[in-house]
Amino acid sequence: MLDIKWIRENKQEFDDLLIKRGIAPMSDKIIKLDENKRQLTNLIQQFQHARKKKSKSLGNMPNKTSKEFEELKRDVDHINEKLEELTLKLNSNHQLNDMLEVLPNLPEDDVPYGTDGSMNKLIRTVGDITTKASPVIAKQHFELGESLGMMDFVRTAKMSGSRFVTLKGDLAKLERALINFMIDTHTEEFGFIELSPPSLVRPIAMYNSGQLPKFAEDSFETVNNYRLIPTGEVPLVNMVSDTIIAREELPIRYVAYTPCYRSESGSSGKDTRGMIRMHQFGKVELVTITTVEESKCEHEYITNAAETILKKLDLPYRVMLLCTGDMGFTAQKTYDLEVWLPGQNLYREISSCSNCGDFQARRMKARYKEFGSNDTTFAHTLNGSGLPIGRTIIAILENYQNADGSITVPDVLVSYMGGLERIHATKC
Repeated sequence: MLDIKWIRENKQEFDDLLIKRGIAPMSDKIIKLDENKRQLTNLIQQFQHARKKKSKSLGNMPNKTSKEFEELKRDVDHINEKLEELTLKLNSNHQLNDMLEVLPNLPEDDVPYGTDGSMNKLIRTVGDITTKASPVIAKQHFELGESLGMMDFVRTAKMSGSRFVTLKGDLAKLERALINFMIDTHTEEFGFIELSPPSLVRPIAMYNSGQLPKFAEDSFETVNNYRLIPTGEVPLVNMVSDTIIAREELPIRYVAYTPCYRSESGSSGKDTRGMIRMHQFGKVELVTITTVEESKCEHEYITNAAETILKKLDLPYRVMLLCTGDMGFTAQKTYDLEVWLPGQNLYREISSCSNCGDFQARRMKARYKEFGSNDTTFAHTLNGSGLPIGRTIIAILENYQNADGSITVPDVLVSYMGGLERIHATKC
């Protein structure tokens, strides 16, 4: 949620930033709605003050049957009726809130302007893409997985439909190994606190993190309005909703592995083969709650944590700074980590690390304050994938494939795989 006070005081800058986000200027309409709301609120306060004053006079009148008492009582009754009318009008007018809650976060100054992903900015490239994948023609992950007999799309589709997969044998073991390796790295090397949150949340939790109302069709709704989480970010950021945190407790860093569920409603025809775009997938998520002053440094910290996983796995990747037209709804600045996939001969996104500023905190009323002070400030929230398990498996399969169809296990995972150094095909 954007700060209406800031919009009032920075009308032109607000419109300019909306344009960068691909949205027409709307400060005039928003400010007009805000003025109407404030005038109505002020009028209600005036009537409340008058009612308090007249009610006190009523209580002090000795003669409860006098003409003056009856007239004053009628005045109070009239004020009550007017207050009820004005309060109903204030509570039923959702125009301003409806408009603000679907507006995206505004970009930081150093975010490049652009309309789509082709205008993202390359920050750095890590690793040599020519040293991986020994076959002359690298295969794609689904070819490798099915050849190994460990990636079953056909039988899974019979029970769940498209965009689901069942991993078997050593690939299922690799999935488990990656989860443990990632969690260990983030907790032991970067100080994140591990959580094990629920996968079902109420609509308010989805609203707080920015998924609702704008992206209602992208998630799965279950009974009693519960939603399956599309990302672990949802429960992690909501751990501080409706709280006032002591500044000395910040930053708070959370990490969790969760299953994630997405409808992929806008992805018809995209990545129909393999594990790139699934309805259900596992992901290790990083979330930080910090101060206004530290959020930019924390953005680099959380990005480095995600990059460290790729470095330890020795997977070639690059870091892209997303342009204004490619950033997510809640982000004010985002780095995408794109891993090299030799089977596809291109880089594919494997992590997004975003600074959301106080956008989510305003929605969920997450604030902090200095010791001994009553003044509070909205916290800044950040999130990053650290990493999605399925896409990491894809990257390992394609980058560590051998000419005989086997897969070399990355050195850092050998101990997590019980000493297994190479994955071979199975007949089961």
